[in-house]
Amino acid sequence: MRSNIAYDAHDLWTKDRDHVVHGWADFATFHETGSEILVEGEGPYVWDIDGRKLIDGIGGVWCVNVGYGRSEIVDAIAEQARRLPYANPFHSTSTPPAAQLAAKLVELAPDNIDHVFYATGGSTANDTALRIVQHYFNHLGQGERKIVISRHSAYHGSTAVSAALSGLDFNKVGFDTPEENIRYVSAPYAYRRPEGMSLEAFCDHLVQEFNDTVLEIGPERVAAFFAEPIMGMGGVIDPPPGYFRRISQICKRHGILVIADEVVTGFCRLGEFFASDSLFEMAPDLISCAKGLTSGYLPLGATLISREVFEVIGKPIETGAMFTHGFTYSGHPVCCAAALANIDLMETIDLCGHVRKTGTYFEEGIRSLMDLPIVGDVRGQKFMMGIESVADKETGELLPFEADVGHRTSSHARELGLILRPLAHLNILSPCLILERDEIDRIVDILRTSLLRTQDDLVREGFWSG
Repeated sequence: MRSNIAYDAHDLWTKDRDHVVHGWADFATFHETGSEILVEGEGPYVWDIDGRKLIDGIGGVWCVNVGYGRSEIVDAIAEQARRLPYANPFHSTSTPPAAQLAAKLVELAPDNIDHVFYATGGSTANDTALRIVQHYFNHLGQGERKIVISRHSAYHGSTAVSAALSGLDFNKVGFDTPEENIRYVSAPYAYRRPEGMSLEAFCDHLVQEFNDTVLEIGPERVAAFFAEPIMGMGGVIDPPPGYFRRISQICKRHGILVIADEVVTGFCRLGEFFASDSLFEMAPDLISCAKGLTSGYLPLGATLISREVFEVIGKPIETGAMFTHGFTYSGHPVCCAAALANIDLMETIDLCGHVRKTGTYFEEGIRSLMDLPIVGDVRGQKFMMGIESVADKETGELLPFEADVGHRTSSHARELGLILRPLAHLNILSPCLILERDEIDRIVDILRTSLLRTQDDLVREGFWSG
Protein backbone atom coordinates (compact mmCIF):
# COMPACT_ATOMS: atom_id res chain seq x y z
CA MET A 1 0.00 0.00 0.00
CA ARG A 2 1.59 3.26 -1.07
CA SER A 3 2.01 5.97 1.59
CA ASN A 4 1.53 9.70 1.29
CA ILE A 5 4.92 10.68 2.73
CA ALA A 6 6.32 13.76 0.99
CA TYR A 7 10.06 13.97 0.27
CA ASP A 8 12.27 16.85 -0.75
CA ALA A 9 13.84 15.13 -3.74
CA HIS A 10 16.66 17.59 -4.34
CA ASP A 11 17.59 17.76 -0.65
CA LEU A 12 17.87 13.97 -0.37
CA TRP A 13 19.73 13.66 -3.67
CA THR A 14 22.26 16.28 -2.50
CA LYS A 15 22.78 14.73 0.94
CA ASP A 16 23.31 11.33 -0.60
CA ARG A 17 25.75 12.62 -3.23
CA ASP A 18 27.72 14.65 -0.68
CA HIS A 19 27.95 12.09 2.14
CA VAL A 20 27.19 8.48 1.14
CA VAL A 21 29.98 6.33 -0.30
CA HIS A 22 28.24 3.79 -2.54
CA GLY A 23 29.65 0.40 -3.41
CA TRP A 24 30.37 -0.05 -7.12
CA ALA A 25 30.03 3.69 -7.72
CA ASP A 26 31.66 5.12 -10.85
CA PHE A 27 33.28 8.24 -9.44
CA ALA A 28 33.99 9.50 -12.95
CA THR A 29 30.29 10.35 -13.22
CA PHE A 30 28.78 9.99 -9.74
CA HIS A 31 29.53 13.53 -8.58
CA GLU A 32 27.43 14.84 -11.45
CA THR A 33 24.69 12.22 -11.68
CA GLY A 34 24.34 11.20 -8.03
CA SER A 35 21.98 8.39 -7.08
CA GLU A 36 18.49 7.34 -8.08
CA ILE A 37 16.55 7.40 -4.82
CA LEU A 38 13.90 4.72 -4.30
CA VAL A 39 11.26 5.34 -1.64
CA GLU A 40 8.66 2.54 -1.73
CA GLY A 41 8.03 -0.96 -2.98
CA GLU A 42 5.10 -3.30 -3.42
CA GLY A 43 5.10 -6.74 -5.00
CA PRO A 44 7.70 -6.73 -7.83
CA TYR A 45 7.56 -2.92 -8.17
CA VAL A 46 9.41 0.03 -6.67
CA TRP A 47 8.73 3.76 -6.86
CA ASP A 48 11.44 6.39 -7.14
CA ILE A 49 11.39 9.72 -5.39
CA ASP A 50 9.73 11.34 -8.39
CA GLY A 51 6.82 8.91 -8.18
CA ARG A 52 7.75 6.73 -11.15
CA LYS A 53 6.70 3.09 -10.93
CA LEU A 54 9.37 0.60 -11.99
CA ILE A 55 9.54 -3.17 -12.32
CA ASP A 56 12.52 -4.21 -10.21
CA GLY A 57 14.18 -6.48 -12.73
CA ILE A 58 17.08 -7.25 -10.40
CA GLY A 59 15.11 -7.90 -7.21
CA GLY A 60 17.13 -5.45 -5.13
CA VAL A 61 20.47 -7.20 -5.62
CA TRP A 62 19.35 -10.76 -6.41
CA CYS A 63 17.58 -10.83 -3.06
CA VAL A 64 13.96 -9.60 -2.78
CA ASN A 65 12.64 -13.04 -3.64
CA VAL A 66 9.13 -12.74 -2.16
CA GLY A 67 8.66 -9.16 -3.34
CA TYR A 68 8.15 -5.92 -1.46
CA GLY A 69 5.58 -5.01 1.19
CA ARG A 70 5.10 -8.44 2.74
CA SER A 71 3.34 -7.73 6.02
CA GLU A 72 4.06 -11.26 7.29
CA ILE A 73 7.79 -10.46 7.42
CA VAL A 74 7.38 -6.89 8.62
CA ASP A 75 5.11 -7.98 11.48
CA ALA A 76 7.56 -10.71 12.54
CA ILE A 77 10.38 -8.16 12.58
CA ALA A 78 8.36 -5.72 14.73
CA GLU A 79 7.22 -8.41 17.15
CA GLN A 80 10.72 -9.76 17.74
CA ALA A 81 12.20 -6.25 18.05
CA ARG A 82 9.69 -5.49 20.82
CA ARG A 83 10.30 -8.78 22.60
CA LEU A 84 14.10 -9.00 22.37
CA PRO A 85 15.98 -6.89 19.82
CA TYR A 86 19.44 -8.32 20.53
CA ALA A 87 21.28 -11.03 22.44
CA ASN A 88 24.97 -11.83 22.82
CA PRO A 89 25.65 -14.62 20.28
CA PHE A 90 28.92 -15.80 21.86
CA HIS A 91 29.69 -18.62 24.27
CA SER A 92 26.42 -20.30 25.28
CA THR A 93 23.74 -17.70 24.56
CA SER A 94 21.02 -18.07 21.95
CA THR A 95 17.45 -17.01 21.16
CA PRO A 96 14.32 -18.81 19.93
CA PRO A 97 14.55 -17.42 16.37
CA ALA A 98 18.22 -18.43 16.01
CA ALA A 99 17.55 -21.98 17.22
CA GLN A 100 14.37 -22.38 15.16
CA LEU A 101 15.93 -21.02 12.00
CA ALA A 102 18.98 -23.30 12.27
CA ALA A 103 16.71 -26.33 12.55
CA LYS A 104 14.68 -25.15 9.57
CA LEU A 105 17.76 -24.59 7.39
CA VAL A 106 19.03 -28.07 8.23
CA GLU A 107 15.61 -29.47 7.27
CA LEU A 108 15.75 -27.72 3.88
CA ALA A 109 19.42 -28.43 3.13
CA PRO A 110 20.97 -31.62 1.70
CA ASP A 111 20.89 -34.60 4.07
CA ASN A 112 24.55 -34.34 5.08
CA ILE A 113 24.13 -30.79 6.46
CA ASP A 114 23.37 -30.58 10.17
CA HIS A 115 24.88 -27.36 11.59
CA VAL A 116 24.59 -23.63 10.88
CA PHE A 117 26.95 -20.74 11.60
CA TYR A 118 25.32 -17.32 11.31
CA ALA A 119 27.03 -14.51 9.45
CA THR A 120 25.86 -11.02 8.47
CA GLY A 121 25.68 -11.46 4.69
CA GLY A 122 27.09 -13.40 1.76
CA SER A 123 30.63 -12.05 2.00
CA THR A 124 30.99 -12.97 5.67
CA ALA A 125 29.34 -16.34 5.07
CA ASN A 126 32.02 -17.14 2.48
CA ASP A 127 34.72 -15.71 4.72
CA THR A 128 33.43 -18.01 7.47
CA ALA A 129 33.44 -21.00 5.13
CA LEU A 130 37.13 -20.49 4.42
CA ARG A 131 37.96 -20.11 8.12
CA ILE A 132 36.08 -23.33 8.85
CA VAL A 133 38.01 -25.10 6.09
CA GLN A 134 41.29 -23.90 7.62
CA HIS A 135 40.22 -24.94 11.11
CA TYR A 136 39.08 -28.34 9.87
CA PHE A 137 42.38 -29.27 8.23
CA ASN A 138 44.50 -27.82 11.04
CA HIS A 139 42.42 -29.88 13.48
CA LEU A 140 43.09 -32.99 11.39
CA GLY A 141 46.82 -32.31 11.43
CA GLN A 142 46.79 -31.53 7.70
CA GLY A 143 47.97 -27.97 7.99
CA GLU A 144 49.70 -28.21 4.62
CA ARG A 145 46.27 -28.03 2.94
CA LYS A 146 46.15 -24.28 2.33
CA ILE A 147 45.30 -23.95 -1.37
CA VAL A 148 41.75 -23.10 -2.40
CA ILE A 149 40.63 -23.49 -6.01
CA SER A 150 38.24 -20.85 -7.30
CA ARG A 151 37.32 -19.87 -10.86
CA HIS A 152 37.89 -16.97 -13.19
CA SER A 153 34.77 -14.75 -13.29
CA ALA A 154 33.65 -15.99 -9.86
CA TYR A 155 32.19 -13.56 -7.36
CA HIS A 156 32.24 -14.51 -3.68
CA GLY A 157 32.01 -11.16 -1.89
CA SER A 158 33.68 -7.95 -0.88
CA THR A 159 35.61 -8.64 2.31
CA ALA A 160 39.35 -8.96 1.78
CA VAL A 161 39.18 -12.76 1.76
CA SER A 162 35.96 -13.17 -0.24
CA ALA A 163 37.21 -10.63 -2.78
CA ALA A 164 40.40 -12.68 -3.14
CA LEU A 165 38.29 -15.80 -3.73
CA SER A 166 36.56 -13.92 -6.53
CA GLY A 167 38.02 -14.28 -9.99
CA LEU A 168 36.99 -10.89 -11.36
CA ASP A 169 39.98 -8.67 -12.07
CA PHE A 170 37.92 -5.48 -12.26
CA ASN A 171 36.69 -6.22 -8.74
CA LYS A 172 40.24 -5.79 -7.41
CA VAL A 173 41.46 -2.61 -9.14
CA GLY A 174 42.96 -0.31 -6.51
CA PHE A 175 42.72 -2.88 -3.71
CA ASP A 176 45.15 -5.44 -2.29
CA THR A 177 43.72 -8.94 -1.96
CA PRO A 178 45.43 -11.90 -0.24
CA GLU A 179 45.63 -14.37 -3.14
CA GLU A 180 48.76 -16.34 -2.25
CA ASN A 181 46.77 -19.50 -1.40
CA ILE A 182 44.19 -19.25 -4.17
CA ARG A 183 44.33 -20.77 -7.64
CA TYR A 184 41.86 -20.08 -10.41
CA VAL A 185 40.58 -22.44 -13.09
CA SER A 186 38.45 -21.55 -16.12
CA ALA A 187 34.84 -20.52 -15.84
CA PRO A 188 32.38 -22.89 -17.56
CA TYR A 189 31.65 -20.14 -20.10
CA ALA A 190 30.08 -22.27 -22.82
CA TYR A 191 29.31 -19.37 -25.15
CA ARG A 192 33.02 -18.53 -25.36
CA ARG A 193 34.29 -22.11 -25.63
CA PRO A 194 36.82 -22.91 -28.38
CA GLU A 195 35.35 -22.87 -31.86
CA GLY A 196 34.14 -26.26 -33.02
CA MET A 197 34.19 -27.78 -29.53
CA SER A 198 30.97 -29.53 -28.50
CA LEU A 199 29.40 -28.87 -25.10
CA GLU A 200 30.32 -32.38 -24.00
CA ALA A 201 33.94 -31.92 -25.10
CA PHE A 202 34.00 -28.54 -23.33
CA CYS A 203 32.90 -30.20 -20.11
CA ASP A 204 35.64 -32.83 -20.55
CA HIS A 205 38.15 -30.00 -21.05
CA LEU A 206 37.07 -28.19 -17.87
CA VAL A 207 37.13 -31.32 -15.76
CA GLN A 208 40.56 -32.25 -17.09
CA GLU A 209 41.85 -28.75 -16.35
CA PHE A 210 40.58 -29.02 -12.77
CA ASN A 211 42.12 -32.44 -12.28
CA ASP A 212 45.44 -31.29 -13.77
CA THR A 213 45.43 -28.25 -11.47
CA VAL A 214 44.91 -30.44 -8.40
CA LEU A 215 47.74 -32.76 -9.47
CA GLU A 216 50.03 -29.85 -10.26
CA ILE A 217 49.50 -28.28 -6.83
CA GLY A 218 49.58 -31.64 -5.08
CA PRO A 219 46.28 -33.07 -3.78
CA GLU A 220 47.63 -33.09 -0.23
CA ARG A 221 47.98 -29.27 -0.42
CA VAL A 222 44.49 -28.51 -1.76
CA ALA A 223 41.89 -27.68 0.88
CA ALA A 224 38.73 -26.71 -0.98
CA PHE A 225 36.91 -25.87 -4.18
CA PHE A 226 34.68 -22.76 -4.00
CA ALA A 227 31.94 -22.39 -6.61
CA GLU A 228 28.61 -20.75 -7.37
CA PRO A 229 26.18 -23.24 -8.98
CA ILE A 230 25.44 -20.55 -11.56
CA MET A 231 27.97 -17.73 -11.64
CA GLY A 232 26.11 -14.50 -10.97
CA MET A 233 28.03 -11.28 -11.22
CA GLY A 234 30.58 -12.93 -13.48
CA GLY A 235 27.98 -13.02 -16.25
CA VAL A 236 25.24 -15.54 -15.31
CA ILE A 237 27.33 -18.49 -16.45
CA ASP A 238 25.70 -21.89 -16.01
CA PRO A 239 27.79 -25.05 -16.29
CA PRO A 240 27.49 -27.82 -18.88
CA PRO A 241 25.66 -30.97 -17.74
CA GLY A 242 27.71 -33.17 -15.44
CA TYR A 243 30.34 -30.52 -14.70
CA PHE A 244 29.87 -30.28 -10.94
CA ARG A 245 29.19 -33.97 -10.43
CA ARG A 246 32.49 -34.88 -12.06
CA ILE A 247 34.53 -32.20 -10.30
CA SER A 248 32.98 -33.13 -6.95
CA GLN A 249 34.03 -36.74 -7.54
CA ILE A 250 37.61 -35.57 -8.01
CA CYS A 251 37.39 -33.54 -4.81
CA LYS A 252 35.99 -36.43 -2.78
CA ARG A 253 38.69 -38.74 -4.11
CA HIS A 254 41.40 -36.42 -2.80
CA GLY A 255 39.72 -35.28 0.44
CA ILE A 256 39.11 -31.76 -0.93
CA LEU A 257 36.09 -29.97 0.55
CA VAL A 258 33.41 -28.58 -1.78
CA ILE A 259 31.90 -25.21 -0.84
CA ALA A 260 28.73 -24.17 -2.67
CA ASP A 261 28.19 -20.41 -2.74
CA GLU A 262 24.39 -20.30 -2.87
CA VAL A 263 24.13 -16.65 -1.87
CA VAL A 264 22.26 -15.96 -5.12
CA THR A 265 20.91 -19.36 -6.17
CA GLY A 266 19.34 -20.29 -2.83
CA PHE A 267 15.77 -19.81 -1.61
CA CYS A 268 13.74 -20.62 -4.71
CA ARG A 269 15.53 -18.54 -7.36
CA LEU A 270 16.05 -21.70 -9.41
CA GLY A 271 12.98 -23.50 -8.05
CA GLU A 272 14.71 -25.15 -5.07
CA PHE A 273 15.55 -23.92 -1.59
CA PHE A 274 19.11 -25.10 -2.25
CA ALA A 275 20.10 -25.84 -5.84
CA SER A 276 23.72 -26.96 -5.50
CA ASP A 277 23.01 -30.64 -4.92
CA SER A 278 19.42 -31.08 -6.14
CA LEU A 279 20.04 -29.45 -9.54
CA PHE A 280 23.83 -29.56 -10.01
CA GLU A 281 24.99 -32.66 -8.05
CA MET A 282 27.71 -30.74 -6.22
CA ALA A 283 27.59 -32.80 -3.00
CA PRO A 284 28.75 -29.77 -0.97
CA ASP A 285 30.46 -30.02 2.40
CA LEU A 286 29.56 -26.41 3.20
CA ILE A 287 26.94 -24.06 1.76
CA SER A 288 27.00 -20.28 1.99
CA CYS A 289 23.69 -18.45 1.85
CA ALA A 290 22.28 -14.95 2.35
CA LYS A 291 20.18 -12.62 0.14
CA GLY A 292 16.99 -14.66 -0.36
CA LEU A 293 17.36 -16.04 3.18
CA THR A 294 15.45 -12.95 4.38
CA SER A 295 14.40 -11.73 0.92
CA GLY A 296 16.50 -8.68 1.68
CA TYR A 297 14.24 -7.44 4.48
CA LEU A 298 17.16 -7.54 6.94
CA PRO A 299 20.85 -8.50 6.56
CA LEU A 300 21.65 -12.09 7.43
CA GLY A 301 23.94 -14.79 6.12
CA ALA A 302 24.70 -18.35 7.10
CA THR A 303 27.31 -21.02 6.51
CA LEU A 304 25.78 -24.49 6.53
CA ILE A 305 28.14 -27.22 7.69
CA SER A 306 28.14 -30.94 6.97
CA ARG A 307 28.04 -33.57 9.67
CA GLU A 308 31.52 -34.77 8.70
CA VAL A 309 33.08 -31.33 9.00
CA PHE A 310 31.35 -30.48 12.27
CA GLU A 311 32.44 -33.74 13.86
CA VAL A 312 35.99 -32.40 13.51
CA ILE A 313 35.60 -28.69 14.29
CA GLY A 314 33.04 -29.34 17.05
CA LYS A 315 35.82 -30.45 19.40
CA PRO A 316 38.56 -28.31 21.02
CA ILE A 317 41.60 -28.18 18.76
CA GLU A 318 43.79 -28.16 21.87
CA THR A 319 43.24 -28.05 25.63
CA GLY A 320 41.49 -24.85 26.66
CA ALA A 321 41.06 -23.63 23.06
CA MET A 322 37.74 -22.22 21.88
CA PHE A 323 36.26 -21.84 18.41
CA THR A 324 37.32 -18.20 18.18
CA HIS A 325 35.28 -17.04 15.21
CA GLY A 326 32.09 -15.00 15.32
CA PHE A 327 30.41 -11.66 14.72
CA THR A 328 28.60 -9.29 17.05
CA TYR A 329 25.48 -9.68 14.93
CA SER A 330 25.69 -13.44 14.34
CA GLY A 331 22.26 -14.99 14.77
CA HIS A 332 20.66 -11.59 15.36
CA PRO A 333 17.20 -12.45 16.74
CA VAL A 334 15.30 -9.90 14.64
CA CYS A 335 17.08 -10.97 11.44
CA CYS A 336 16.44 -14.63 12.23
CA ALA A 337 12.76 -13.84 12.86
CA ALA A 338 12.62 -12.17 9.44
CA ALA A 339 14.18 -15.27 7.84
CA LEU A 340 11.73 -17.60 9.56
CA ALA A 341 8.75 -15.54 8.40
CA ASN A 342 10.23 -15.33 4.90
CA ILE A 343 10.72 -19.10 4.63
CA ASP A 344 7.27 -19.76 6.06
CA LEU A 345 5.80 -17.45 3.41
CA MET A 346 7.79 -19.18 0.66
CA GLU A 347 6.41 -22.54 1.76
CA THR A 348 2.85 -21.26 2.21
CA ILE A 349 2.65 -19.85 -1.33
CA ASP A 350 4.80 -22.68 -2.76
CA LEU A 351 7.25 -20.20 -4.21
CA CYS A 352 9.59 -22.93 -5.46
CA GLY A 353 6.72 -24.55 -7.33
CA HIS A 354 5.73 -21.18 -8.79
CA VAL A 355 9.30 -20.64 -9.98
CA ARG A 356 9.49 -24.08 -11.58
CA LYS A 357 6.48 -23.14 -13.71
CA THR A 358 6.64 -19.38 -14.18
CA GLY A 359 10.42 -19.22 -14.12
CA THR A 360 10.48 -21.43 -17.18
CA TYR A 361 8.12 -18.99 -18.91
CA PHE A 362 10.44 -16.12 -17.91
CA GLU A 363 13.46 -18.00 -19.26
CA GLU A 364 11.71 -18.69 -22.55
CA GLY A 365 10.70 -15.05 -22.87
CA ILE A 366 14.23 -13.77 -22.36
CA ARG A 367 15.60 -16.39 -24.77
CA SER A 368 13.21 -15.11 -27.45
CA LEU A 369 15.43 -12.01 -27.68
CA MET A 370 18.06 -14.13 -29.42
CA ASP A 371 16.47 -13.14 -32.75
CA LEU A 372 17.86 -9.61 -32.37
CA PRO A 373 21.12 -8.92 -34.26
CA ILE A 374 22.77 -7.37 -31.20
CA VAL A 375 22.10 -10.32 -28.88
CA GLY A 376 24.86 -12.91 -29.03
CA ASP A 377 23.83 -15.09 -26.11
CA VAL A 378 21.06 -15.48 -23.57
CA ARG A 379 21.88 -17.76 -20.67
CA GLY A 380 20.88 -18.75 -17.17
CA GLN A 381 17.97 -20.58 -15.63
CA LYS A 382 14.55 -19.62 -14.26
CA PHE A 383 14.72 -16.17 -12.62
CA MET A 384 18.48 -15.76 -13.09
CA MET A 385 19.25 -14.67 -16.65
CA GLY A 386 21.92 -12.78 -18.58
CA ILE A 387 21.87 -11.14 -22.02
CA GLU A 388 25.20 -10.70 -23.81
CA SER A 389 25.34 -8.06 -26.54
CA VAL A 390 27.79 -8.43 -29.42
CA ALA A 391 28.90 -6.69 -32.59
CA ASP A 392 28.72 -9.89 -34.64
CA LYS A 393 26.46 -12.85 -33.85
CA GLU A 394 28.49 -15.22 -36.03
CA THR A 395 31.87 -14.56 -34.43
CA GLY A 396 30.80 -13.30 -31.01
CA GLU A 397 32.96 -10.21 -31.49
CA LEU A 398 32.29 -7.66 -28.78
CA LEU A 399 31.38 -4.04 -29.30
CA PRO A 400 33.98 -1.41 -28.31
CA PHE A 401 34.11 -0.66 -24.59
CA GLU A 402 33.30 2.97 -25.38
CA ALA A 403 29.95 1.91 -26.85
CA ASP A 404 28.83 1.24 -23.25
CA VAL A 405 26.21 -1.15 -24.56
CA GLY A 406 25.07 -2.52 -21.21
CA HIS A 407 24.41 0.90 -19.73
CA ARG A 408 22.73 2.09 -22.92
CA THR A 409 20.28 -0.77 -22.79
CA SER A 410 19.60 -0.38 -19.08
CA SER A 411 19.04 3.37 -19.50
CA HIS A 412 16.45 2.77 -22.21
CA ALA A 413 14.79 0.14 -20.03
CA ARG A 414 14.73 2.53 -17.08
CA GLU A 415 12.91 5.11 -19.17
CA LEU A 416 10.34 2.44 -20.06
CA GLY A 417 9.85 1.32 -16.45
CA LEU A 418 12.29 -1.55 -15.90
CA ILE A 419 15.42 -1.72 -13.72
CA LEU A 420 18.24 -3.85 -15.16
CA ARG A 421 21.78 -4.50 -13.95
CA PRO A 422 24.30 -3.50 -16.63
CA LEU A 423 27.77 -5.02 -16.60
CA ALA A 424 29.97 -3.97 -19.54
CA HIS A 425 28.40 -5.75 -22.54
CA LEU A 426 25.91 -7.64 -20.37
CA ASN A 427 22.51 -7.02 -18.86
CA ILE A 428 21.50 -9.14 -15.90
CA LEU A 429 18.01 -9.99 -14.66
CA SER A 430 17.18 -11.45 -11.24
CA PRO A 431 13.65 -10.20 -10.50
CA CYS A 432 11.36 -10.92 -7.59
CA LEU A 433 10.16 -14.52 -7.88
CA ILE A 434 6.46 -13.71 -7.60
CA LEU A 435 6.13 -12.41 -11.17
CA GLU A 436 3.06 -13.49 -13.13
CA ARG A 437 2.95 -14.10 -16.87
CA ASP A 438 1.59 -10.67 -17.80
CA GLU A 439 4.41 -9.00 -15.87
CA ILE A 440 6.94 -11.25 -17.58
CA ASP A 441 5.47 -10.31 -20.95
CA ARG A 442 5.88 -6.64 -20.04
CA ILE A 443 9.53 -7.19 -19.10
CA VAL A 444 10.26 -8.97 -22.37
CA ASP A 445 8.54 -6.20 -24.36
CA ILE A 446 10.58 -3.52 -22.58
CA LEU A 447 13.80 -5.45 -23.15
CA ARG A 448 13.08 -5.88 -26.84
CA THR A 449 12.34 -2.17 -27.28
CA SER A 450 15.40 -1.19 -25.23
CA LEU A 451 17.73 -3.42 -27.25
CA LEU A 452 16.29 -2.10 -30.52
CA ARG A 453 16.84 1.47 -29.35
CA THR A 454 20.40 0.55 -28.40
CA GLN A 455 20.98 -0.88 -31.87
CA ASP A 456 19.76 2.38 -33.38
CA ASP A 457 22.03 4.40 -31.09
CA LEU A 458 25.08 2.35 -32.02
CA VAL A 459 24.43 2.63 -35.75
CA ARG A 460 23.82 6.35 -35.54
CA GLU A 461 27.02 6.92 -33.55
CA GLY A 462 29.16 4.71 -35.77
CA PHE A 463 29.87 1.94 -33.23
CA TRP A 464 28.02 -0.73 -35.20
CA SER A 465 27.05 -1.36 -38.79
CA GLY A 466 24.05 -3.50 -37.91
